[in-house]
Amino acid sequence: MHKMLFWTPRVLSLLFVGFISIFALDVFNEYQGWAVVLPLFIHLIPSLFLLLVIAAAWKYELLGAALFFAGAILYVWEAGLDKPWSWYVFIAGPAALVGALYLLSWYMRRRQGSDAAIDTALSS
Repeated sequence: MHKMLFWTPRVLSLLFVGFISIFALDVFNEYQGWAVVLPLFIHLIPSLFLLLVIAAAWKYELLGAALFFAGAILYVWEAGLDKPWSWYVFIAGPAALVGALYLLSWYMRRRQGSDAAIDTALSS
């Protein structure tokens, strides 16, 4: 159970980056050849930022939870509340889910660590 809880937010966050990156492919409709490189890079900046967040969250799960929750809230704020609900479900929803899973993973690891400390103290 602990392994699954460890890996689930990490795998889902990488899949989320892949999903977000798909939106960058629209540059191929407007640009051809080498002219596509800069617009593609610009469209992939959010994905690159998310990869940095994942790198930090890999070790610091609480930070990852906070950043993914903040990203979900920021997306809703920036998109505005006048958009169709599907916009929020497909972008902010997965970010909030990943944030919740990082938080749960952090909590379980912390609890497991305190349980191990108690067991060590009781056995001595």
